[in-house]
Amino acid sequence: MLRMLGMRVPPATDLQGLPPEALALIEQMQRHIERQDRALADHERGLAERDRQLAERQELLQRKEREIALRDAKLEKLEFEIARFKRWKFGARTEAMNAEQRRLFEETLAEDEAALQAALERLRAEGKAADSTKPKAPPRRPRREALPAHLRRVEHRHEPADTTCPNEDCGQPMTRIGEDVRERLDVVPAEFFVHRHVYGKWACRCCQTLKQQPTAPEVIEGGVPASGLLAHTLISRFTDHLPYYRQEAINARSGVHTPRSTLAAWAGQAGAALEPLYDAHKRFVLGCQVLHADETPVALLDPGAGKTRRAYVWAYARSHHDPTPGVVYDFCLGRGAQYPVAFLAGDARAGQRRWAGTLLTDRYSAYDTVLDERVHPQRRAAACVAHARRKFDELAKTGMSALGEEAIRRFARIYEVEGELAALHDEERRARRQELAKPLWDKLNEWLELERRLVVDGGPAAAAIDYTLNHWVALTRHLDDGAVPIDNNHLERQIKPWAMGRKAWMFVGSELAGQRAAMVMSLVQSARLNGHDPFAYLSDVLRRLPTQLNPRLAELLPHLWRPEAVGDTSQ
Repeated sequence: MLRMLGMRVPPATDLQGLPPEALALIEQMQRHIERQDRALADHERGLAERDRQLAERQELLQRKEREIALRDAKLEKLEFEIARFKRWKFGARTEAMNAEQRRLFEETLAEDEAALQAALERLRAEGKAADSTKPKAPPRRPRREALPAHLRRVEHRHEPADTTCPNEDCGQPMTRIGEDVRERLDVVPAEFFVHRHVYGKWACRCCQTLKQQPTAPEVIEGGVPASGLLAHTLISRFTDHLPYYRQEAINARSGVHTPRSTLAAWAGQAGAALEPLYDAHKRFVLGCQVLHADETPVALLDPGAGKTRRAYVWAYARSHHDPTPGVVYDFCLGRGAQYPVAFLAGDARAGQRRWAGTLLTDRYSAYDTVLDERVHPQRRAAACVAHARRKFDELAKTGMSALGEEAIRRFARIYEVEGELAALHDEERRARRQELAKPLWDKLNEWLELERRLVVDGGPAAAAIDYTLNHWVALTRHLDDGAVPIDNNHLERQIKPWAMGRKAWMFVGSELAGQRAAMVMSLVQSARLNGHDPFAYLSDVLRRLPTQLNPRLAELLPHLWRPEAVGDTSQ
């Protein structure tokens, strides 16, 4: 009689009276049942694994669909921007500008168009990479003037490490039959020179086989500028605040012809190449627990109307006490709360969480939305003590308010204590603040409360006292957290380059140009904060970017960057 699958076998003690043949049959059936049980378990595991793989494939397909939709949206936006810039460039309404405005606007258009074209080509290449089997035709090399013969040449020899014929049936030494020469224009401060890349050609006369070193990738493929010249152009524009027409004249004194439209195109393409590094730098800056925030106005050209409107650069920096400094700029069309809200909201697609921590500001009302405890319970407000002090300083400068002079003396004692604690670690600083600074703040509070009863409502003295008392919790936040600076002066110093640039630029030519300036200045200013020379940093980054793998992109961030050894170009 066959036993059903899964039926329990009676204990061995119940089978004592059975003959050996029956016992053997029972044991055989038990082994058969166990094999079936194992096969069933394997089948169930196989079904579970198949379901998991199907789920992963479904998730992958959905992610690819989202990426394709996002890429199509970016393509549509870039094509729209290019069409709009061309319409502005050739439209009759630009005649409403004067000659100086038109020249700067045309430079910005060339810069923006080059950046958009580079981004558009990159997106199209990503979309076609999966199904493109036809080899790419070599790009047409534009006809251009030969680089001046009087410039110093730095020759780089590129020869194969092994000049033996690679065919297994041959193995004969190859013969050098010629070379290809490519020249790239580069610059060091006050000197232009030319990198002369010589790519030797080696051929096997027996097998008719050719060997040659591949060309090194560049930010601008097939172009004249080397990374040093691109960095020099960007530094001159965004650090030295030289418009392109001035750079054109400066370069011409060295006998090098670089039209302003060409300089603008180089800057646009370099800016597009730096965008992934800027995004990584933004994530680093927002990875801290204490953040400075401030904003400053810049003029933005309205090409349709031939005049300018007001835009803003929002700046965010890691705490002044942070051992790894960094600052990031965000160019925006306005000063509303929606801009810092969006900047600090994070990006779920990039795996960046919403920022949380202590935000040090000047108490501009837009930050109230950013720091709303009902929406952002993980954020805390800290106020700039320097702003409160300035209101009393204005009273003291009139020479008519003893209250202002006394307040300045009290703030001076507080700042004197803060200066003594600058070199301490955060926890040590917090303890010393509690011991030395908190009593001074308590006395200041008592004195302000008393003086408020004696001053007339609506006057400047009442306004200064009310500002300090109304923001007392935020102004004294640093007493309970040693990582919080006492004021926002650190970030105000990082905004100074924009104030200097306003005088030289007169205006930003477009929103895209403002965003590009914010990217370049974020990286350059952060390099300065970390003790790097801006030119050395940017030229090295632009040289390494084309071959830097995405997992190692962080090595090029200002706080992690270390110069990479290259061949000596001094000879």
